[in-house]
Parts: sequence; structure tokens; C-alpha cells
Amino acid sequence: MDVILASKSPRRNELLKEIFPSFEVMPQSVDENIEEKDPKQLVEKLALKKLNDLDLKYKDALIISADTIVWLNGKVYGKPHTIENAIKTLKALSGTTHYVYTGVCIAYKGDRHIFVDEAQIVFRDLKEEEIIKYVNEKRPLDKAGAYGIQDGDMVKEYKGSYSNIMGLPVEKLREELKILGAI
Repeated sequence: MDVILASKSPRRNELLKEIFPSFEVMPQSVDENIEEKDPKQLVEKLALKKLNDLDLKYKDALIISADTIVWLNGKVYGKPHTIENAIKTLKALSGTTHYVYTGVCIAYKGDRHIFVDEAQIVFRDLKEEEIIKYVNEKRPLDKAGAYGIQDGDMVKEYKGSYSNIMGLPVEKLREELKILGAI
């Protein structure tokens, strides 16, 4: 069976190797601007959108797409894309408890299955100098919330899946794949 990851995220690529040693990467270009007030529904819609009908082209493949957001007080913190936005985002998250949601879409044997994983993160209070140093050294411009949990010591504590916070909830994905009979 062919396995396809519909994502260009290097972190998702590495995480999926924990389940499948080899797979094809086929990122899809999609407009990620969706009006949605509920974070769980937002990541579900984005994961489904990122599937982008790949399952119609590759009917015999197992296809996985995903999207991750950081959520604080009703606001989505996605990829910052610029250094200025990354600094603003990290200042906003400093000293807060926020949430990471990852929506995952699995296309297998003609069906689409979607689930969401949630984690709660507590950031310690960050000084402006350390935010600027982090952004300049780690360049988190392609990471939701402008940070990677694996990249430093900003996270004071968390509840939930570490791999979810990185961008792909491996434990839950493995469970779902077993239920679907895909592994």
C-alpha cells in the first residue's frame, strides 16, 4: 500500500516516520484563510482542505493531511511568516496558557476520517531579548504560534501529546489507523 503525506512540514515528515518508515510527500497548495470561530472545526476544515482530492487521484493509497494552530483567547496564531510577526506572537503568548489543536484527515479505502487532538501549553514569562534571540536563531516562521516545543525552554508545562504540539499527534494517529485497519 502506498502512503502519502499531504504536507510540506518537515516536522510532520519526521513524526510520520515513527509509523511508516517510507512514504511519499505530496504537499498541496491551499488557501488557509477560513472563517471559523471554533478551533476544532477550523483545523478539521483545514486538514480536509489540504487533502485536496488526492484521494480521488490515488484511490488505493493511504493519505494523511493535517493542520496545526495555536489558540489563545479566541485568536488563532498560525505561521507568522515574518520576523516581526513571530516576535509579536511570542510576546502575546508569553506567560499564558494557550492551546494547540491539530486536525488530521485520513483518506483510506474510499473513506475520509477526520479527528482533532488538543494540548494545553503554559508558557513562562519571556523577556523581549530572549524572544528576539529565539526568533533570530530558530527562525520559527513556518511554525504555528511562532515556536517549536522542541526548540527551547519557553514551555513551562504542557498537558497532552508532545507530538501534537510539534504538528502530528502520532499516538492518536496510530490508534485511528489501527481502528481503520490501515496498520
